[in-house]
Amino acid sequence: MRKVVQFVLKLVAVCMVVAAAACCVIAYWDKISAVLGCARDKIAEKRACCCRSEYDDYADWDEE
Repeated sequence: MRKVVQFVLKLVAVCMVVAAAACCVIAYWDKISAVLGCARDKIAEKRACCCRSEYDDYADWDEE
């Protein structure tokens, strides 16, 4: 009987932790999405910097 009670209490504790995590995600979703959007923009900027266009090599030909 004692093992069953311990198992039930552990199960309740895990459920409460999951519920608390879900509440935190719901409460701070706007801030989470802002951080992820900012990170996505920074990654896109770095990717654009390191990968030049293939037409950049011919840019000096247009000036003549």
